[in-house]
Amino acid sequence: MRPALSVLLLTTLIGAGQGLFIAIAGTETLQVLRAEPAQSLGALPVAGSVVSLLLCALGLVASFFHLGHPERAWRTATCWRTSWLSREVIVLPLLMAVIALYGASHWLVPRDSQMGLGLLGIVLSLALYLCTGMIYAVVKAIREWATPITVINFTLMGIASGFTLAAALAAISAPALTSGFAIWAAWLTLIAALGRFSALRRNTRIVPATTPQSAIGVRHPRVVQRSQGAMGGSFNTREFFHGKSPEFALAMTRAFPVVAFLIPLILLVAVYSSTAGLGALAAWLAFAVQFAGLLIERWVFFAQANHTQNLYYRTVG
Repeated sequence: MRPALSVLLLTTLIGAGQGLFIAIAGTETLQVLRAEPAQSLGALPVAGSVVSLLLCALGLVASFFHLGHPERAWRTATCWRTSWLSREVIVLPLLMAVIALYGASHWLVPRDSQMGLGLLGIVLSLALYLCTGMIYAVVKAIREWATPITVINFTLMGIASGFTLAAALAAISAPALTSGFAIWAAWLTLIAALGRFSALRRNTRIVPATTPQSAIGVRHPRVVQRSQGAMGGSFNTREFFHGKSPEFALAMTRAFPVVAFLIPLILLVAVYSSTAGLGALAAWLAFAVQFAGLLIERWVFFAQANHTQNLYYRTVG
């Protein structure tokens, strides 16, 4: 499939925003349950809510660039009974509203806990991860996507990037929490890496359900394609294939584990063991590198998706 930049930005931006909110609201919930002072969060709930809301809004704006008729975007919510995309379109604004209320309530009453709003936001965040992942996991024609691992990986990578961003924000607004967020982010990054590697391993072992022989009903062992549908550019060749060389795709596949997981993991360990100033720098660098790596990972996610129609349309003999 063709990795559209708008979709890459949509999934990575809102994923990080959801993860950031889960990190902050989850920390507040734990503090309430442990009867710890609410003011230890400092300005983090307000700052985190603003950043989380901004990331979700930017992702929402990016999604409009993928629409042929943006003025009809409201119609995407009308099929919520059967479409995971419609459910995503409904859940995202609800989550953004809860995040806004959570941040505003902390700004108006700084020392009060907003655990109820926080828990509601966490539930909506997890529901949004489910909706986003299921958009792709239910496409049976693309076997690389049609697995529960797709939903799990969307969730793990989004939460990991959110906790990394939480560590960076905490270094500014709540330094005492920086190390804790960094450790959680490191573990989540490691778990997300294991989940993504399992998907890569699975995809390399997939046997195509359709072959040129089965497509045309010929049992000859060697069937060679000599032409494609339009002999040139068409919707099929543009939208169902990434259009890059095999060498480029391989380089991207090899790059994203290093950029999205390995380097951020090293930097997060440095955050835990560094002084305040160096720790803050390492935390922000970890998020920037990880976000870039997740953009590469998402490109690979789409580029590796091999639609059955590519048997006919992808190659010119």
